[in-house]
Amino acid sequence: MTKADLIDEVSHLAELTRKDSEVIVETIFDSVVRSLRAGDKIEIRGFGSFRTRQRKPRIGRNPKTGERVEVPAKKIPFFKPSKELKDLVNEGLGDAAAPAPPAAAPPPA
Repeated sequence: MTKADLIDEVSHLAELTRKDSEVIVETIFDSVVRSLRAGDKIEIRGFGSFRTRQRKPRIGRNPKTGERVEVPAKKIPFFKPSKELKDLVNEGLGDAAAPAPPAAAPPPA
């Protein structure tokens, strides 16, 4: 799904104009970016959490020349999905491979 697809989905479900939906989606994304830049953690219940992680400086290699390159320390965004999101994504995947439960025996006559 692209950002344009997301805007169309919001427009359709909320019965808003495409322009209004674009403002909503952009505002959400901008808020997430601003919070991560400030070092805040964002938690959306039932979806997951966003935060930043610090990467240490390291020595890398230029793949073209093989030359050693110093890579500085940096912050990277990190997303951790919630248990509910994981369960929704995997819903029905285990059912096809799982054996059917045994049929109940008829009551004695």
